Formats: sequence, structure tokens, C-alpha cells
Amino acid sequence: MAKIPVPLRLDPDRLLPADPAVRPVARRLYEAVRDRPIISPHGHVDPRMLRDDAPFADPASLFIQPDHYVTRILHAHGVPLRRLGVGEGPLPEDRARAVWRELCAHWAAFRGTPVQYWLATELHDIFGVAQRPDTADPDALYDAIAARLREDAYRPRALLRRFGIEFLATTDDPADDLEAHAALAADPGVAARVVPTFRPDRYLEPGRRDWPGAVKRLGAVADADTGHYAGFVAALEARRRYFIERGAVSTDHGHIDAAAAPLDPSDAARIYARALAGEATPAEATAFRRHMILEMARMSCDDGLVMTVHPGVYRNHHPASLEAFGPDTGHDIPVAAEFTRALQPLLARYGTHPNLHLVLFTVDPSVYAREIAPLAGFYPAVYAGVPWWFLDNPAAIRGFQQAVTEIAGFGRLSGFIDDTRAFCSIPARHDMSRRLDAGFLAGLVAEHRLEEDEALDTIEALVTTQPAKVFKL
Repeated sequence: MAKIPVPLRLDPDRLLPADPAVRPVARRLYEAVRDRPIISPHGHVDPRMLRDDAPFADPASLFIQPDHYVTRILHAHGVPLRRLGVGEGPLPEDRARAVWRELCAHWAAFRGTPVQYWLATELHDIFGVAQRPDTADPDALYDAIAARLREDAYRPRALLRRFGIEFLATTDDPADDLEAHAALAADPGVAARVVPTFRPDRYLEPGRRDWPGAVKRLGAVADADTGHYAGFVAALEARRRYFIERGAVSTDHGHIDAAAAPLDPSDAARIYARALAGEATPAEATAFRRHMILEMARMSCDDGLVMTVHPGVYRNHHPASLEAFGPDTGHDIPVAAEFTRALQPLLARYGTHPNLHLVLFTVDPSVYAREIAPLAGFYPAVYAGVPWWFLDNPAAIRGFQQAVTEIAGFGRLSGFIDDTRAFCSIPARHDMSRRLDAGFLAGLVAEHRLEEDEALDTIEALVTTQPAKVFKL
């Protein structure tokens, strides 16, 4: 029996408070910022996509293959990652259609998740899809989107303009030549400021099997002798300067914990030499990484790069999926995080330094009120990073708003980050954040804790001036 099409509706009041006394205030606050330009200081869009400005290949490669938010849920419902083309480039049309059919067939699997919210917003607002994917003819829907993707208005740069993205930071290896960023900066046809972000994780983890080769390559691109510890530090400092010259404003650190603890320089040099020889113990490798996080803070005090830290993720939890499909394919899992003791050595040294902005993110919501907000509520260098990854959902965001602002205030928040590889989800994610901020602030107005003009000033700051301040734009 043919499915009966059901309209894909987006209620204008979605995510706003249900209370009829609060909703009108939330509407007014949301309307004030709905169309403001997007500042995206942390994400994973490939800058080569914008440099080349080639049409997107097909709906599957745009919406499904690169987005581990989507593929992990489909995998949990029995769809193998190989069937979804994870880790592959654009697929032959028959396979791309098959992947798209999987999304439509499993649309109900996304109910209640922010992934459905984002996908529905993308399909409806960007591509004019009028029917819910699970009730539409998947091939007809595929054809309609594919036809749009052949239009100039749906090429990457045209969408960049349409989305209103003013600032877009990517995530980049310190040894990258940043050629794509240079090309974008030199092209007057690019509407946004697109900048790299210095992500040195692999170079700070001497326990990794690929670490010696990575360090050797780092030395080559930095023209530094990484055969010894002092040359390694010099190479990192040189590459940070290279990134700054090409527009970078921040560094990004995502290790298993947040700990930063100093080593005597002689001990650091000794462990470094042992690691190059493949002889460092796990304990030595951990000590070296924690020492280098402290060094990253020192360098940020010297060169001004904002330091973002997001610990507490067990990477590549499923070895077979890592081997078959590579990292960032949906099987990274949160673990408990600790910040207060872990960061005390760093903050004792640099927590009041005027050049350091340290933004703390977590996927452990239990630490927001207990640790992150109190740290941000005392140290001038510390800002509370908004919910991201597994916490970038309405329930967790509302919990964060309550937990952090009561202790640290709105002025100690990072501003929203979208943290996405899915280019078309950027406006949907920012819209979700703006609606939730409007709802939270409207509640404070209804409780007579804020006047409406104060709430309006606050939401405008959260969207515009706060991320610009935190990330030194």
C-alpha cells in the first residue's frame, strides 16, 4: 500500500516555552536575533569545499555520509556503516539512492533527537521539502534535492552567503599548509571570514603509534629539528605563528582528561627522547601530554590564541569500526570529566593573565555547576563553553543555562558553537540555540528577575558581541 504523504511542518513557535504568559516574550526576543549573522568559532567544515565551490554530489553525500550524528543512530538501528558509505567519497548513483532510502525508512529513529530537528529544518527551509521523509517517495525526494544541488544557488559559497555566516573557523592539523584558507582569504567573492584552528592533539600524545612520524613531519614543515625536545617546542611555536598569520584565533584540545601538570624541563626532554625511541611508558606519555597542555597555555599567553579544551571522550570505542572506517565515525563515547584539580596548576600560573582566554567544554553535564561555572565565575581567563556534541540538545542546553548563569552570569559564556561537519546544519543549529536562549531569558522576565530590555540586551550579546569577545574577533 502506498504511503499517504504527511506535510513536513515547522511550527514558528518550536522550542519556545509552552506557557502562554511566557511565549510572547520569547517570541519578541527570538525575533530580535533570528536573522543576525552567524559567528561559528568552532566546527569541522572542510575549507576545500568552499575553495573549490563545486556542486554537492548528491543528497546522501551532503546529509548522511559525513555526519556521524546521523550515521550512528542509523547504525544503532541495524544499518551497517558500510551500507551508508561511511568513509567513502561520493557514491555511484544507485548506492547513493540506497543510502537516502535508509534515511527515509528510518526517519522515526530520529524522533525526539536534535538530529531530526536539524534535518527537518534543513530539508524544509533550504530545499523546500514539503513532505515528511518517512511518508514521501524517497526516490522522488532524492531527485528533487539532487535537482536543486545542480543549481548555482546551492553551491557551497552561495549557501554560505544565504546562511548569513559571517565568521567560520575550521579545525586543522598544525602541519597543514592552509592553502585553502589562503585562497579563500584572497578571494573577494567569499562572503565570510574563514579561518583555521590549531588542533595539536596528535603531537601531544607520544603514546600514539603514529607520533614519531607526525613529529618528524611537524619539524619538516616548521623547519625545526624535532629530534630533541627544545626543537619540538620551537616547531609548535612556529606553526602557531604560521596559523595566526593566516587568520587563526584559537587552538583546540580534546584529550581524555583536562589535566595540566608541569614537568621539570629535563624530565620533559628525557621523556621526549624515550618516546622518539618508542620506549616511553604509558605513565610517561600521559605526564608529557599534561605538561604540554600547560605549555599550550603558556604559548597562548605569549601569542594570544584562545585555548579551547574539551576533554572526557573515549575515542574510537569500537575497534572494528575504527579499522574499517577510520575515526570520527560515530563510536566516540563520553566519560566522566574533572576540571577543578586537573586545571589548578595551569590556572595558578595563568588564570589571571590578560592574554589567556580558556574556554572549557564538556560532555559531562554534572560538572557545569560544580566545576566549570565556579571556575568561570572567578578566573578572568576562564569561560564556560556551551553544550556541544552529545549535549547539544534542548534538554541539556536548558540545564546548562540554569546551572551556569546562576553561578557565573551570562558574561562568562562562550557564545554558541555548532561543532559540525554537516555544512547545511549550521543555520539550523544556531537557530535552535537562539530559540532556547529566548525561552530561557523570557522565563527570567516572567519571574521578574530581568526586565525585558535586559533580556534583549543579553540575547543580542550572546549572538554577537559575546562570541566576538571570547574568541577575540
